Amino acid sequence: MTLKKVNINNPLQTRDDVQHLLKELLSAVSPYTEEGKSGINLGNSTTHYGKKIAEMEALSRMLWGIFPLLAGGGECEDLSFYLDAIRFGTDPQHPQYWGDIRDFDQRCVEMAAFGVGLTLLDTKLLQHFSVQEQQNLADWLNQGRDATIPNNNWNFFPVMVQMGFKTSGLPWDQEAVAARFALMEDYYLGDGWYSDGPGRPRDYYISMAFHYYGLLYAQNMADVDTSRAAMLRERAQRFAQDFITMFSAGGAAVPFGRSLTYRFAEAAFWSAAAYSQLDVFTPGIIKGLILRHLRHWLKEPIFDRDGVLSIGYHTPNLVMAEDYNAPGSPYWACKLFLVLALPPDDAFWAAEEAPLPALPDTHCIPHASQILTRDAGGQHVVMLTSGQLELNNFVNTEAKYTKFAYSSQFGFTLDRGRYGLNHAGCDSMLMFSEGDGYYRGRRDCADTRITVGMIYSRWLPWHDVAVRTWLIPCGDWHLRVHHIENQRPLETAEGGFAVMQTPSTQILHPAEKQAVTVTAGNGISRIVALEDNTSREASTVITPPNSSIMFAETAAIPVLKNALPVGSHWLITAVSASASTDIRSLPLPEVSREGQQLRWQYPGHNGQIILA
Repeated sequence: MTLKKVNINNPLQTRDDVQHLLKELLSAVSPYTEEGKSGINLGNSTTHYGKKIAEMEALSRMLWGIFPLLAGGGECEDLSFYLDAIRFGTDPQHPQYWGDIRDFDQRCVEMAAFGVGLTLLDTKLLQHFSVQEQQNLADWLNQGRDATIPNNNWNFFPVMVQMGFKTSGLPWDQEAVAARFALMEDYYLGDGWYSDGPGRPRDYYISMAFHYYGLLYAQNMADVDTSRAAMLRERAQRFAQDFITMFSAGGAAVPFGRSLTYRFAEAAFWSAAAYSQLDVFTPGIIKGLILRHLRHWLKEPIFDRDGVLSIGYHTPNLVMAEDYNAPGSPYWACKLFLVLALPPDDAFWAAEEAPLPALPDTHCIPHASQILTRDAGGQHVVMLTSGQLELNNFVNTEAKYTKFAYSSQFGFTLDRGRYGLNHAGCDSMLMFSEGDGYYRGRRDCADTRITVGMIYSRWLPWHDVAVRTWLIPCGDWHLRVHHIENQRPLETAEGGFAVMQTPSTQILHPAEKQAVTVTAGNGISRIVALEDNTSREASTVITPPNSSIMFAETAAIPVLKNALPVGSHWLITAVSASASTDIRSLPLPEVSREGQQLRWQYPGHNGQIILA
């Protein structure tokens, strides 16, 4: 077996560079393709849908890159393998047949790639198959048309298939398409935002699923479904104004929510925007977003030793894997390569790469209950958030959805067990214990509200403990105000952002303030107690290795602790972190509370709210 690794020094400046990256990704998988097979075996970890379907998934995920490559005139070294795999997998008489569809079947997800391939390649894909093989393909894909599937972004998968049938000249079902769109309309929230099903999260699936597929449909079905195509474009335009604020000037996005192992699919929306010629930002701005995002990822150790994308985020990490993350799942990252379907003379490729447009240092997204903040250079983006919880088959859901803040530079840590703070994932959390070492933080919220200047949540870690939390952006800091009413004595611990713990990491507890500053190789993190007469104890929590999604080393989390007798209590906290600024020199916000009125002062960021 000859292993072909990805060149992490690819400059990623031109169309050829991007095409070369995709070909290297595919070449690294080539040693695991087997003649006569209809799937690719990339590893021995498994999922709730089992190994056989996982192998089919691995093959399908590669097609998200292969089909745009071919549509743009490129060549795929292993094309004959992929074509044979499709022949075998869709032939019910072949031992490698992918099988008949069941309810809630993962294979319905993987069908979407074939619909997109039929669309991008017009009749060119079908030309590789005999009449009977074409019928087999259509019959197999049509199983998803009326399948019972989750009522969320999955509704787009049969839509993509029917779109592919229409654009390639196969019989298609317009009523089935309309029915799926009608289901999704029920959870459209406004201003370009959906939830991922009724009452479900607002995370990266809104960009890399709803709008990605929506723009593919709008571009290719405009002459068939004109009004819907226009609507989908208009919604994507609105969404783009919010979504761009989640990216740093250097190309990183804020990690939040599930399925982060798809990595550069975080920016797939921008590829769909370029492909569909969405009138939103200049081609140069969109090109810069995509190329910087790819460069950002190539700096991280995201490949196994054989050059295959690992399960994880910045590093290989099975601790963060969902129940549906198989060895081939990360290759949904290939959705970003949709831009390779654009010809070399397209305005996207002709444009000079441009930086981000001028963006506000604070941006409120009411439909997602999020406020995005960015530092002066735009290199550090922080998401303040409340009110989301996902309890499906997702792992570490509290860590992925319910922390107070998420960072493009420091990510978040995972819950490794609630016994002991070092295992509880206490960064950007307020956690409680009854003195037994077992900690609870915020999960679901009984109430949330959001305005331009703050996010409010009310949550109950126990039935007789109520916490009201206000998250307030404040320049280089964010403020957290907590009002706790507890009918049982409790111990508390509130964490800042997690940084890397190494022998050179320094921890500072200033005598004049109840505060903790941790200075590490990847940045500085600080947390400060601002309430009057505070009795909180400055401390640091060291997590096990592989707790952070950003690095494999142990993490250091600055923490403030105290004990609360039964009663009513106020905690006011300032939190800041930076990879480039010495935040030890930053002024502290000045905060005062008189009853329910809170005031704060910070250069350029003064404000007040009523704590009600």
